[in-house]
Amino acid sequence: MTDMTPRRLGAPLVVGALAALGTLATYHVFVRTISGQWLDTAAMLGTDVEHPRLAQILTRVLNGTTLAGLVLVCVVVVAVGVVRRRPGLAVAAAVLVLGANGTTQFLKDVLTRPPIDRLEFANSLPSGHTTAAASVAFAVVLVLPEAVRATAALCGAGYTAAIAIATVWSQWHRPSDAVAAMLVVLGWGALVILGVRLTSLDRTAATGRPSPLGVLPLALTGLVTAPAAALGFLAAKASEPMTTTPEPSRIAVASGAAGIAAVVAATFLVWLWLATDGERGQDVRRKVASARSAAVETGSIRST
Repeated sequence: MTDMTPRRLGAPLVVGALAALGTLATYHVFVRTISGQWLDTAAMLGTDVEHPRLAQILTRVLNGTTLAGLVLVCVVVVAVGVVRRRPGLAVAAAVLVLGANGTTQFLKDVLTRPPIDRLEFANSLPSGHTTAAASVAFAVVLVLPEAVRATAALCGAGYTAAIAIATVWSQWHRPSDAVAAMLVVLGWGALVILGVRLTSLDRTAATGRPSPLGVLPLALTGLVTAPAAALGFLAAKASEPMTTTPEPSRIAVASGAAGIAAVVAATFLVWLWLATDGERGQDVRRKVASARSAAVETGSIRST
C-alpha cells in the first residue's frame, strides 16, 4: 500500500489557507464595507423581539458555557486520547483549543471596526463564545474512535450553532462574528491535522471516509440554509433604507441564523472528513503491523 503523501498533506494545507482567506474576507465584507456592516448590525438589532420560551432556551445555552466547563471538557478530551493510546491526538486536541481561542482574542484586539453604521461599537469579530464551543467540539471529534465520530460531530455542530445564534440573539455578537470564529477553528483544525500527518510520513496511509450518519444531516442542513441565507440577505439589502443608521430587520435576523447554520454545518463536514481520513490510516497501519508481527512469531515457532 503506497503512502499518498502529497494528497494527505495538501488537503489540510488547502483547507487551512481557505479558512484564513475566508476569515479575512468575512472581516472585509461585514466590517469594512457599508452594505455588509449595515446588514450585520441590522441582524443583531432585529433580535429584540418577545419570544419568552426561545429566549429562555438561548439564555440557558449561553449560561451553560463557562470557562470551568470548557476546561473540564478539555481535560476529558486529553484523557480520552491518552486512554486510547493516542497521545499525539491528545496533544493535537489541546493545541487546537488553545490556538483557536488565542487567535480569536488576538484578532478581536487588533482588528478595528470603522463606525460606518454611525454606531460606536467596538470590534467583536471573531466571537469568543463560538470559538470556545467549536474548538472543544472539534477536539472531542478528533480524539474519539471513528465509530462514534459522526454522532459527536452532529452533537457538536448542534451545540455550536445554538451558542452562535444565542450570542446574536442576546446582541452580544453579529452573525459575521460567529462565521469568522468557525473559520478560525477550522484553520487551526487543519493545522493540527497537518502536524499529526507530518509525524507519520514514514508509515503507510489509507484513505478513510466519514460515516454517512454524520455526513448526510450536516450536508442537508448546509444545502437548505446556505441558499436561504443568501436570498434572505439579498432581500434584506433591498429593503434596507440605508439612511442614517441600520434599522432592525427580521429578514436579516433569519438570514443571519441561516448563514450561521450553513457555516457550522460546512466546517464540521470538512473537519469530520479531515479527522477521519487521518484516523483511518492509523488504524490500518496498526492492524498491518500487528498482522506482520503475528506472522513472524508464527513462522519462528514453526521453524523450531
